[in-house]
Amino acid sequence: MHKPLCKNKNLNVTLKNIAEKTGCSVSTISRVLNKKGKQFRISKETQELILRTAEELDYKPNELARGLRLKKSNTIGLLVPDISNPFFAHVTHIIQQYAYSEGYTLIVCNTNEDISLEIDHIDLLRRKGVDGFIILPVGTESAHIKELANRNFPFVLMDRIFENLDSNAVVVDNQKGSYQAVKHLIDNGHTRIAIIQGLKKTSTNSARLKGYSEALREANIELDDRLIVGNDFRRENGYIETKLLLKRKDPPTAIFSTGDLITLGILEAMSEESKSIPKDISLVSFDDIDYAPFLVAPLTSVRQPRDLLGKVTLKMLIDDINSKGTKIKEKMVLDPKLILRKSVLNLRSKNPEFSAVYSGY
Repeated sequence: MHKPLCKNKNLNVTLKNIAEKTGCSVSTISRVLNKKGKQFRISKETQELILRTAEELDYKPNELARGLRLKKSNTIGLLVPDISNPFFAHVTHIIQQYAYSEGYTLIVCNTNEDISLEIDHIDLLRRKGVDGFIILPVGTESAHIKELANRNFPFVLMDRIFENLDSNAVVVDNQKGSYQAVKHLIDNGHTRIAIIQGLKKTSTNSARLKGYSEALREANIELDDRLIVGNDFRRENGYIETKLLLKRKDPPTAIFSTGDLITLGILEAMSEESKSIPKDISLVSFDDIDYAPFLVAPLTSVRQPRDLLGKVTLKMLIDDINSKGTKIKEKMVLDPKLILRKSVLNLRSKNPEFSAVYSGY
């Protein structure tokens, strides 16, 4: 009868330790632990003995050594420009879930909208041996990312992209989403529509600004540069620019916010100025923040398919990893959806009222 084996979590257990306890060869143990027992015709009893002994000894495989041997670490580096942004936080959560289900560990780095940090994190993760990257770039420079492409290192860009870079990418049609949002305001009689934009020179901001301009041009509304304000996707930007817009002699009747955190700042400024939505000013936001349906005036928003973004991006990266970066690059553009709620006032009506019928969360 075998004596029970005690766990010793302080012991760095090796295959040799298991061999000494079971009387089996190291090669037999390796085959069983790598689920090749049936292939090598190892008896069921021997397999059970090895697995039971490995568990009792609290054996943990040396993933670093295994990775060096197989030239694969089963880790993915995810670079996010601002993890405090609800959109990025949600997408990170989705990617982590699906990475785990596919056998990958996710290493998340927050670049804080700083190019130098982004470059440093990419270099650090490469030295740590990640198999590939999902990069939500700051988006103002691309030389360091182009170097990855030149070396056929597996990566996928998400959200912000570079049109002149041949790389895998998954994005939302930002121009279409912004056009729909601003057209909705115009259809409800608004002609003085301010846009609080995000980080300039990024693909995301540029596309959202194009959608805004396109909707105004189509309606024969002259573009007023004084109503194009803002310089990043942070809360403070939304707060400061809203304060300034409300202090004008001819304030806008509506604001189009290009991001979740900007919207938070807008709401804070509106509250401080004792202004209500949509009675005093109408508001439409990009991203569809989670609390949007629960505001006093539920917020009309452009919803990004966040879950689908995460799933598609991860699948594209795994395909690229398996091809060792040689797979033909592809760009996938996903459709946004305008969710109508009650934050827009219909100025065309003799008795102005909420323009939208609630359409669900």
